[in-house]
Amino acid sequence: MTKHSKNNTASSIFSYAEYKKLDYGSKRQRLGNESMRRFDACSLCLQRAREPYSCQDGHIYCKECIYTDLLEQKKTMKRQKAKIEALKKEEEEEKERVRAAARERVLRDFEKGQVGIFASGTRDTQGASEKKDNDDSTQSRGVKRKFDFDKDKFEVIAREEEEAAMRQIEKEQAEARKAKLPDFWLPSLTPQAKETVLQLKDVKLQTVCRAGDPAHPLALKNLVAVSFTPDTSQGASPESVICPSCKRGLSNNVLISLMKPCSHVICKTCHDTLVKPSKQCVVCDVKIDEKDAVELKREGTGFAGGGLAEAKKAGVAFQG
Repeated sequence: MTKHSKNNTASSIFSYAEYKKLDYGSKRQRLGNESMRRFDACSLCLQRAREPYSCQDGHIYCKECIYTDLLEQKKTMKRQKAKIEALKKEEEEEKERVRAAARERVLRDFEKGQVGIFASGTRDTQGASEKKDNDDSTQSRGVKRKFDFDKDKFEVIAREEEEAAMRQIEKEQAEARKAKLPDFWLPSLTPQAKETVLQLKDVKLQTVCRAGDPAHPLALKNLVAVSFTPDTSQGASPESVICPSCKRGLSNNVLISLMKPCSHVICKTCHDTLVKPSKQCVVCDVKIDEKDAVELKREGTGFAGGGLAEAKKAGVAFQG
């Protein structure tokens, strides 16, 4: 047995200290309450929301943050629409170029065919004249045939020929591209990843709530103002808020409901015991239906059973 096989590094099992030094494998870290975003914090700037607004799913934003974000999304949508229009124009121009090339090819083939017909027609005329001289001179020369020109039939035939030529040109272009392999070192052969109109058509251009997973549509008119009740008791923190009904302090450990018609925020217990039976707000007596209450989203409580309490980072793992 060699000396190397006796070393600890030859084993497939690493100690905790070796994992830390080598940065090997997936990492997991427990998150405490300090690592969680507060229930009244903005989902964009992660600070305590100033003039808070909520989406229809209960994600809280600062008024300035959400207005700025929606404006930026609209600007991006405008650029995407302009890009789609430019791609449509390029595709139309490419189709016109291919159609013109197909029409030119059809005309060239038609001219070649006519030249062949005229050449064969001259030989046939000479043979027919010789045969006719041998026939009886009393026979009539025949009746002149009438040529009927059908415009619709001619257009159909021309269109079919153009489409066949277009398919042939596209096939030849595909074969030419296939013969030229992409080369990352030569600028002329560098492959280009170009978006097509079909790819961009699948993208639905609309403003979304970035805090949702997955993101859901969000419009400015769907935002709901949020009115928290501050804790005015002696010795209370300036940032602490309470339920206006039971005076309970609100935190990530408490389920919170938002009344959309009046913007008041109460705890889930008061909502279930007081608002649901009476169908009115406990603060201002505004009529509240079941669909008018939204549960505000919380990132987590810091406990294992109260939401996200562990962060995971996937690393490279060696496999024998």
